[in-house]
Amino acid sequence: MQKNVKPCYYSDYLQLNKLLDAQHPESKNYGEEAHDEMLFILVHQAYELWFKQILHEINAILPVLSQKQVPEKALSTINLRLERIHKIQEVLVNQIDIMETMTPLDFLDFRDYLIPASGFQSIQFKEIEIILGLKSEFRINFDKESFYSRLNEKDRNHLMALEEAPSLYDAVENWLARMPFLEFGDFNFWEQYQAAVKIMLDNDEKTLQEADYLTEGEKRFQLNDLTNTRANFDALLDKDKYAELKQQGVFRMSQEATLSAIFINLYREQPMLTAPFRLLQALVELDVNFTLWRSRHVDMVMRMIGNKIGTGGSSGHDYLRQTTMNNKFFRDLMNITTFLIPRSALPELPQDVIDALNF
Repeated sequence: MQKNVKPCYYSDYLQLNKLLDAQHPESKNYGEEAHDEMLFILVHQAYELWFKQILHEINAILPVLSQKQVPEKALSTINLRLERIHKIQEVLVNQIDIMETMTPLDFLDFRDYLIPASGFQSIQFKEIEIILGLKSEFRINFDKESFYSRLNEKDRNHLMALEEAPSLYDAVENWLARMPFLEFGDFNFWEQYQAAVKIMLDNDEKTLQEADYLTEGEKRFQLNDLTNTRANFDALLDKDKYAELKQQGVFRMSQEATLSAIFINLYREQPMLTAPFRLLQALVELDVNFTLWRSRHVDMVMRMIGNKIGTGGSSGHDYLRQTTMNNKFFRDLMNITTFLIPRSALPELPQDVIDALNF
């Protein structure tokens, strides 16, 4: 390994003069500095540093997963980078514990000096959302366009250009849709899967009909739920029904991609599907972690300002609660479990498919 030809000094390498001189409380411009504003600034600066690393990881993953052929060894690297993002997300959540050492009255000492600054204006977090696939058309109403009006022209143009670029969601969907094992020679997995699902649901219906421990009302409720489950499975495998539900927003991924994701989940123990399964699980965990972070943030905002309007003009707590519930990246992957069936009911794969799924 080549050694450096010039000594590297710790503070110069980390540019600590810049970093440690980047905290300028707004409150001291109007009188005595509010003590807890320093904490507020540092926590948010730390968030932005971690956002930068998350973007660094996603921007490394995206071009690899966007290739027409993704090498198997590349999936291991992608999974490791996603695991790193998970660890960073844990830090993001835990930083809220530090922020919550500040009381509501401490926050009110400087809050009004921050208007109209807001988390809306975190360009890096919006970048993360857009690159992961949460573009304007998939946001809640307030968030679709309103946050753009709170940005300067340079940042607005930058994010709007990202809206037009392929996202990680697009790359994952296209990668899944190309999976070759669903129809392999004379083998059509979905015909056998559909037959297995019918047997499973027929048995469930028979069990409910014979369940003496249920009242008639409870039985009707559960049978109605079973009817809805049948309809979900029917739509999954019917191109026209699937397209109709996709139009309604029930599904977002293409039918081909969804079916591939289900196949990977059902046969994840096959050697060639292990890394793809880990990848799908890592994307779901990424979504879950951001939801947890949003949820903790909602609780903190309620604790700090109650139902007051946010500094950026949103409805504060109510808006954040809606984003927690609705702003998901990989909802379809999270819903895959709806279509899983027990191992005992899984169609047996032909030997030539098993051979193809081995390295």
